[in-house]
Amino acid sequence: MAIEIKAPAFPESVADGEVAVWHKQEGEAVSRDELIVEIETDKVVMEVVAPEDGVLTSIHAQQGDTVLSEQLLATLEQGAAAASAPAAAPEAPAASGDDDAADEASALLGPAARQLVEEHKLDVGKITGTGKNRRITKEDVVNFMKAAQAAPAAAPVAPAQPEAEQVGPTGERIERRVPMTRMRAKIAERLLDATQQTAMLTTFNEVNMAPMMALRSKYKEQFEKTHNGTRLGFMGMFVKAACEALKRFPEVNASIDGNDVVYHGYQDIGVAVSTPGGLVVPVLRDADFMSIADVEAAVRDLGLRARDNKLTIEDITGGTFTVTNGGVFGSLMSTPILNPPQTGILGMHKIQERPMAVDGEVVILPMMYLALSYDHRLIDGKTAVQFLVAVKDLIEDPARILLQL
Repeated sequence: MAIEIKAPAFPESVADGEVAVWHKQEGEAVSRDELIVEIETDKVVMEVVAPEDGVLTSIHAQQGDTVLSEQLLATLEQGAAAASAPAAAPEAPAASGDDDAADEASALLGPAARQLVEEHKLDVGKITGTGKNRRITKEDVVNFMKAAQAAPAAAPVAPAQPEAEQVGPTGERIERRVPMTRMRAKIAERLLDATQQTAMLTTFNEVNMAPMMALRSKYKEQFEKTHNGTRLGFMGMFVKAACEALKRFPEVNASIDGNDVVYHGYQDIGVAVSTPGGLVVPVLRDADFMSIADVEAAVRDLGLRARDNKLTIEDITGGTFTVTNGGVFGSLMSTPILNPPQTGILGMHKIQERPMAVDGEVVILPMMYLALSYDHRLIDGKTAVQFLVAVKDLIEDPARILLQL
């Protein structure tokens, strides 16, 4: 029985998607729930799996094609058995050995690999396939090209030229042009919109991290044992501090919708996560009701799923405020960009020891710069500064978070 495999049903915020990579090719056997193809949208990469055991008989959307919600992608023959290898051509005479090898290798090319081979005019007979049944994948072609560039075929050594004739460097000046991924293009579009369509301003402060570091050092082992391996980090405390400050300054938790201001009576905190495909912002729903352990566990889970392209549209939609930590990459100070329609984003940075004046004496303290970028159309400078000072006070005296002081 033939089964139609269709693209996922995209939510209203996603118009279409792009076929990113086929993990199975025509004629290959697939098992139920086995990954067949990945669809890249503006926000996430969505996986399409096999609904039943069978053989992929035909592919209707090639890699790079734009597909709509529930569009036909492929046809699966349920229960059919795949051949152990692609259909072989009649055996050619032994005299055409090189041509046979090239033809055999060409038959093993996947669509993405074939496109690269034709584009760069490569000798397919020299490429070793590592896929199933010696199929040549896109990665095999890329690795072959890299190897060819790193170790070009040895040429006869020309006689040494006189020193006066050797002018300038002789190394290759390689350039590589690749199309921007759909997700990266959407990120670029949203960042540009944020800078052009909001009155964005950033205010800074610095926070003494010594009390927080002492608390973490004292309780981290007990915390991890009590909460089933969840580690005590700084993100949980900053999210909880942000929630408390948002309750005091609801403008920072609001959003602009046309000529209306929408005040949110809850705190859905987005946590910026860096992935190979770009920056994504999964959301902690009702973060004000989560414990610090809940926040730490959720942030870790979302980070792992973002890295593995396992996030869903629901994971990254919504959010009333965002926290981003550039300090994990060594950033000392930055101006984070708003994530519209949100009107505020808190930037954490690297902890660095600096000499500070305390009660008339110079003391070396672990300090962190904090940055709050905000939409000046809604939030006044006074409110922004007071919000950032509230976060600073909560972090420098963590007991305030527990006591809501």
